[in-house]
Amino acid sequence: MFNLRALALGLACSTLAVSALATPPPKLSSQEGAAVLFWSQAQKEHGFPHMEGQFDVHLVKAGDHVLPLPAGRPMRVSLTHDGRPQSLDGFMAEQKTAGLLVIQNGRIRLEKYALGYGPAGRWTSFSVAKSFTSTLVGAAMQDGFIKSLDDPVTNYIAGLKGSAYDGVSVRQLLTMTSGVKWNEDYTDPKSDVAQLFSAKPDPDTDPTVSYMRKLPRESAPGAHWVYKTGETNLIGVLVTSATHKTMADYLSEKIWKPWGMQRDAAWMIDRRGQEAGGCCLSVSLRDYGRMGLFMLGGGRAGGGRVLPADWIPQATTKQADTGNPGHGYGFQWWTSDDGSYNAFGIFGQMIHIDPARKLVIVISSAWPEATSKGRSEARQSLIDAVAATVDKKN
Repeated sequence: MFNLRALALGLACSTLAVSALATPPPKLSSQEGAAVLFWSQAQKEHGFPHMEGQFDVHLVKAGDHVLPLPAGRPMRVSLTHDGRPQSLDGFMAEQKTAGLLVIQNGRIRLEKYALGYGPAGRWTSFSVAKSFTSTLVGAAMQDGFIKSLDDPVTNYIAGLKGSAYDGVSVRQLLTMTSGVKWNEDYTDPKSDVAQLFSAKPDPDTDPTVSYMRKLPRESAPGAHWVYKTGETNLIGVLVTSATHKTMADYLSEKIWKPWGMQRDAAWMIDRRGQEAGGCCLSVSLRDYGRMGLFMLGGGRAGGGRVLPADWIPQATTKQADTGNPGHGYGFQWWTSDDGSYNAFGIFGQMIHIDPARKLVIVISSAWPEATSKGRSEARQSLIDAVAATVDKKN
């Protein structure tokens, strides 16, 4: 997702005033998308809701039917900061939060916007897209395109044969336990996540496959969990290869139209037209919420089953140990032992799903940092406050 031209563009643009950002730069592909890691705060706040104006995308088409989200009882959430009460507006301003949505029992109990964002807009997902991509694997299994999670990845991506991915299963790709070496440091321009696609792809080869098949193995498949955006991009290639459909078209066919998403989504693509499975799906706040409701609903849409009956229980429970007690990793979902699970993306993106409380929380943000322990803790405090409010039946 990164090359030198994109980095130069990103660093040069960071000196521009906000007013200058009204004129969008030339469109880039996902091969140049890592420039966003180096955007200024002004660029983030302008760019995150307008990614399709800056990058090549495929549209995920919505249909005529829209799943209603009726209003529920308004929710008041009690927050504190440094031992003092904090307003929700204060939280959003401090955390650079553009959109906050709380749905309980299928009804909107809280919806707030900032940073010029609103219900008619879209906001980029970053790695929240990973959970959408893994869900398409489940749909491909239900449709018979993928036979078994224990199939070798090379059955579906022939270009990986003879690489460190020999002997790696689809399941191990989903759980990021392939054993292939990877560096996900967002602050290091030399890391794999930054260098992905920077090298010239091999002729007639998908850029992700070209890069990933050159990586070495560091442990046996299944033995060790390492977070790898590049592997979710491989999952996207796998879905496209297995279904012979673009990921955008398949997502539209299986979820967007039958479930009743309200707005088209936009998915960043590379120069060969392959969506970035690990990143960069732009979706409206309410449609992120509808995705949470799809998961709570068990994977059915349009009167039929989209996912295998056992898919969501497997996908959203701990399949790999991340070293964080009480938490783990499923099929591209971050899991908790209490039964809740999350889709997370850098710069503060999140879908939180709590089946016990029939609760979905969506947060779209433009954090100054890609990751932040303090901001993650503040976000968790908000989740805890919402759960406490629900438990009190307020």
